[in-house]
Amino acid sequence: MKKALLIIDRGSKMKEVQDELQETCYLIKDKTEYDYVDYCFLEVVPPFIDEGIHKCITQGAESITIVPYFLYPGMKLKDAVKRSALIINSKETKMVITKPLSYQPTISEIVLSHVQRLTKQEGTELNKNFCLLLIGHGSSDKRAREAFLFTVQSLKAVYKNVKFCFLELEPPNIEEGIKDCIDTKPDKIIVIPYFLHKGIHIQKDILVDLEKAQEKFGFKNISITSHIGVNSSMVDLVISLAREAETKSGLF
Repeated sequence: MKKALLIIDRGSKMKEVQDELQETCYLIKDKTEYDYVDYCFLEVVPPFIDEGIHKCITQGAESITIVPYFLYPGMKLKDAVKRSALIINSKETKMVITKPLSYQPTISEIVLSHVQRLTKQEGTELNKNFCLLLIGHGSSDKRAREAFLFTVQSLKAVYKNVKFCFLELEPPNIEEGIKDCIDTKPDKIIVIPYFLHKGIHIQKDILVDLEKAQEKFGFKNISITSHIGVNSSMVDLVISLAREAETKSGLF
C-alpha cells in the first residue's frame, strides 16, 4: 500500500514559512516509510486542503495521514479538520486525521532547548535572576489561551520565573509582559516567540513591540530565542502523532 502524509498549516505568503514546511516534509520522509509527504494550507495561499489531498492521490497514495499543524485549538483547527473530513468522506482513499500540536509536552521541551541554546551561545547560564517571557499570538477563543497556558505551566515546572503575553487580540500585550518581568527585578529577560514559523510576526511585529517596550522602560538586557521552527523533535512529534492515529484507526 502506498502511503502519504499531509501536513495542514494555517497558511502564509512568506517564503520562509513555506521553506520551513518543505524542510519538515523532507525530514519526515527521510525518517519514515511514507511514499509521499507534503503540506497544504487552510487559507491565504494555495495549495489548499482539497489540492493537497488530490495531489497525494495523483501520486498514487492509497492511504493518507493528515496532520493538522496547529499550536492552538480553536476555529482554525476546527475548520481544517472539518474540511478534511468532508473530503475524506467523498473519496475512496483511506484517510485518518491526527491530533494537533496543542497540549504536547514535546513543544515545551523544544522551547526549553531553545532557551538553553541561547544562553550557551551568549556564554551565560540560566539562573534565578533571569525572567522567561513566552509570547503567543493571541486569540478570542478561550481554548487557545488554555492550550498556551498549558505550555507556560510546563515551563514553570522547570523554571519558576516565567511570564507570558500575547502579540494581539488578548491581554496581556507585549509591553505589559515586559513590565511583568521587570517587576521581578531580573538581570535579564529571555523572550520566547511561541510561533511555529518564521513569518511576519517573528520578522517584524514582535520586534517592533519589544523595541517600544524597551524604550518605555529603559530595560536593555533582553535576548530572543528562535521560534519553534524545524527540528528533529518536531519531526519526531509529527511522526508519533501519525503513528498513534493510524494505530487507533486500524489504518495500518
